[in-house]
Amino acid sequence: MSTYVREVAKRMFAKEFRNSDLSFREGDDVYSPQYLLTPTGARVNRLFIVGTLIEKENIGNEAEYWRGRVTDPTGTFTIYAGQYQPEAAQLLSECETPAFVAVAGKPSVYETPDGDTITSIRPESISIVDGNTRDMWVVDTAIQTINRLHDLDGSDTYVIRAKEHYNTDKGSYSSMVLDALKSLKEQI
Repeated sequence: MSTYVREVAKRMFAKEFRNSDLSFREGDDVYSPQYLLTPTGARVNRLFIVGTLIEKENIGNEAEYWRGRVTDPTGTFTIYAGQYQPEAAQLLSECETPAFVAVAGKPSVYETPDGDTITSIRPESISIVDGNTRDMWVVDTAIQTINRLHDLDGSDTYVIRAKEHYNTDKGSYSSMVLDALKSLKEQI
C-alpha cells in the first residue's frame, strides 16, 4: 500500500508565476499530479504566497465563488475559492481589504480562446498574517528564487525544459528579486 505524501509548497513571486504557462501531468491517468513549470525551473504542484489582499469579489451566480487579488512587490496573484475550498471562501467573504494574507494552494492554468494563458491559485488555505510575516516571505522567496537562478546552469531535466520553453532571462529575474528586496527597505 502506498502512502500519500503532500508536495512541498514552492515560494515564488507574482511576476514569475504570471509568466509561467507550461503545465503538465506526471503520469498517464487523470489522478496523476499536475505541475506548472516556471521560468526559473521550479516544478510546482503547490505554492505558498504571502501578500496584500487588495480586492475581493463574489463572482458566483447561484453559489458563492470568490475572486481575490493578492499583491507582492513584483505584481499580482489572482485566487479563486468556491464550494470546494469552503474555508478559503469563507475567509474571503469575511475579510476586510486591504489585509496581509498567507495562501497555500494549487496553481491553475487556463488558456483563453485567443491563446493567452491565465494563471491563478486555488487556495487550500488562507490566513490573515502581519507585515513581519509578509516581509519574511519576501526574503525567503528571494533566496529561493536566487537559488533556482543559480540552478539554471545545471542539467536537471526540468531546468532544461524550462530553459527551452521560456528562454529565461536570468538578469530580468535577478532584477525582480533585487526590486522586491528594495521594497522592504523603502518601508522602513
